[in-house]
Amino acid sequence: MYAIVKTVHSYWAFLVLIILALAILNAIRGKASGKEFGANDLRISLFGLIFSHIQLLIGLVLYFISPWFDKWSTLGMGVMKNAESRLYLVEHPITNILAIVLITMGWSMHKRQNASTKKFLRIALFYGLGFVFLLSRIPWDVWI
Repeated sequence: MYAIVKTVHSYWAFLVLIILALAILNAIRGKASGKEFGANDLRISLFGLIFSHIQLLIGLVLYFISPWFDKWSTLGMGVMKNAESRLYLVEHPITNILAIVLITMGWSMHKRQNASTKKFLRIALFYGLGFVFLLSRIPWDVWI
């Protein structure tokens, strides 16, 4: 089961990164051109939000069924001394949860805005920060 969830988590990450990049680029383009925030802009941003939340749920399941999780009981806070275990047990989950929080904040803030330029700005800024956070903690050496 662990291998299946890990594979799903890895491939779903591609979709999340692609959709978030599209949402960010769309928001930057919309802000720069001064166009109205339309239904397609809403859908792209919403898909970025939904896909990132699904990735979070898959990641949480993976975290608790992972063999890495057993290191908490054997090493305790000693996991912080090993860079690899610290990445998988502390840095990756916390940073990615913060990324999803930023993306959610961007979605929530854009809904409160009346001006389209402000809507695009909130999406571009917060989705962009979340995207950078996600990219910063991907274990690139073992990713797929």
